[in-house]
Amino acid sequence: MRLGAGVVTALLAVSALGPARSEERWVGTWATSQQIPEDRNALAPHDLDDATLRQSVHLSFAAAPLRVRLSNAFGTAPLHITAAHIARAHAPGSDAIDPASDTVLRFSGATDVVIPAGGEYVSDPVSLAANDIAISLHFAAAPAQQTSHPGSRTTSYLLAGDHVAAASLPGAKSFDHWFNIAGIDVMGGDGAVSVIGDSITDGRGSTTNGNDRWTDNLARRLAAAGRKIGVLNHGIGGGHVLLDGLGPNAVSRFDRDVLAQPGVRWLILFEAINDIGTFDPEGTKSKAAHDQLVRELTTAYSQVIEKAHTASIKAYGATITPFMDCGPYHPKPISEADRIAVNAWIRGHFDAVLDFDRVARDPARPDHLNPAYDSGDGLHLSPAGYQALAAAIPLSLFQ
Repeated sequence: MRLGAGVVTALLAVSALGPARSEERWVGTWATSQQIPEDRNALAPHDLDDATLRQSVHLSFAAAPLRVRLSNAFGTAPLHITAAHIARAHAPGSDAIDPASDTVLRFSGATDVVIPAGGEYVSDPVSLAANDIAISLHFAAAPAQQTSHPGSRTTSYLLAGDHVAAASLPGAKSFDHWFNIAGIDVMGGDGAVSVIGDSITDGRGSTTNGNDRWTDNLARRLAAAGRKIGVLNHGIGGGHVLLDGLGPNAVSRFDRDVLAQPGVRWLILFEAINDIGTFDPEGTKSKAAHDQLVRELTTAYSQVIEKAHTASIKAYGATITPFMDCGPYHPKPISEADRIAVNAWIRGHFDAVLDFDRVARDPARPDHLNPAYDSGDGLHLSPAGYQALAAAIPLSLFQ
């Protein structure tokens, strides 16, 4: 069908405008991966019966308006949040807020919300801009199955009753886990980078309430360079590429943790150390079995790259850091050979490579972590190590 001149003119005008301006789209500025908490990190069955949970998060960059994403991803029944507030946190991991900033969160205009099992809901926008945000939720009753991020490295507070607007929560129970909060988005910005990783990305070895994971340091570098880019930490402690660990495997959670994240333009994949480390701790498996593991890992990587490209997301691969001093994995030379093989594939197939192996290894013993960056267990990095990883990332990758 031939288009009329007026329609053609209108189409040309739209084309001339180009992509939507950054201030007209939602961009994730903080996020975390959801999982079922293991028993030692879970709340007692009735802790959330008529209770307030206050949790703080540190944003990659602040802007207004913002909106909050709440998750019932692993719930087996609807989750009723009877009240939700957001405010400036007095400090990271503090139970105190700035009362003047306290704002009611609404969902389609209502002050309470029922999130179906497996669902995630986003709040209505609110006018609040701050780097450290406190989210206070009042639960009518404890969920039948909890949805959590155990490795928050940030202190949360739980107090019986409805205290969502309280300036502080004296007498509250505290713990370093997040529950039912999935993300914060802001209107505007240059895009977001979603980082899929394990406990090294989740921040094991970093400072509780210090926000000194390598992703935090990358966010600070980007902000200092004037870039409004959200760095979304989707690290899960014990995470695997192929198998479920303490949380879902990287392949199965890709859609939720990358494709569903607002404004994602880049992906960083930094995961496989647990696949390799737990595969053959006794060193009894054949070379053929190890070769098959490497093939399965690189096939999974190639699938992730393809899915990212289909969504117009650039895919960056981070090389796997050394772990020969990690006692629980009893690493053998054949496991080190697997790591070297996987890293060789990473260096040749992603849109760009973050060579964390080269940054973190001991120059004298390249199959070991540099002692200056070792948190003490031969696997996880220290705050200095995380700073070194972030410092080695070219900011030009995020143009």
